[in-house]
Amino acid sequence: MDLNTFLSAAVAGVGLGSMYGLTALGFFVTYAVSGTVNFAQGSTLMLGAVLAFTFGVKLGWPLWVAAPLSLVVCAAWSALVEAVGVRPFARRGSESWLLATVALGLILENVVLFAFGKDPRGMPASVFTSTGFEVAGLRVTLLQVAIPLTGFGIAVALNAFVGRSAAGKAMLAVAQNRDAARLMGINVSFVVSAAFALSGVFAGVAGMLIAPLYTVSAGMGTLFGIKAYAAAILGGLGNPWGVMLAGVMLGAAESVITAGFGSTWTQMLSFALVIVALAWRPHGLFGRAAVKKV
Repeated sequence: MDLNTFLSAAVAGVGLGSMYGLTALGFFVTYAVSGTVNFAQGSTLMLGAVLAFTFGVKLGWPLWVAAPLSLVVCAAWSALVEAVGVRPFARRGSESWLLATVALGLILENVVLFAFGKDPRGMPASVFTSTGFEVAGLRVTLLQVAIPLTGFGIAVALNAFVGRSAAGKAMLAVAQNRDAARLMGINVSFVVSAAFALSGVFAGVAGMLIAPLYTVSAGMGTLFGIKAYAAAILGGLGNPWGVMLAGVMLGAAESVITAGFGSTWTQMLSFALVIVALAWRPHGLFGRAAVKKV
């Protein structure tokens, strides 16, 4: 593999990995606030892509209408997952929410399969995919620049939101001590639901950004969701910047492996690297072991 091919694969991988990281931020938000994760996150990514295609391409709505509406639906769906698939079990101390969120994701996937059809659809060319520039002989499209900028921009915004806004501080309070948060007048159930809705927005954004690079289909979210969760664990589930960086690293590794060895080896070698990394750092590359008080 020559240097130009390597650099081209790395650039594409950074964009792909940013979407893994952005989707993984949803896992971080729900885990930080509620101690649970939404395994329907990959299906929510798919929902964002399908809705963007339906509203923007089939119905011909302008982007400023199609994109926000798609994100609202993704947020509402994730909040519904929390209300139906997480809250009833978490209240009883049961971990059945693990299976419930997986089941809800499969239900959504099959509903979309019937409504959208089984044939993959391609997003039409846009100014973001057709316009680009050259850097050291390497062509980079506007979309390849926009994807990582959006991913890391949202990570920065999330950090500011949690640290400075009243709603973000309420999330921190719920994460640290639910009983104390209730005594402070914070509606804990609403905050947890809002955290799930926010995770749905992250997944929806990732789906809309990744749609022009891949075909849009009902089954596209499954593998993305698994890889996003792998990025969340690899980065350290309690570290938002670690989650984002791990997503970029995973995406870059995948693209380089594909360019160097072929797509047949991509999943085997990339997940093997994840296993090796976790064997070396069980709490994630950027995570820390929890301190147990006796």
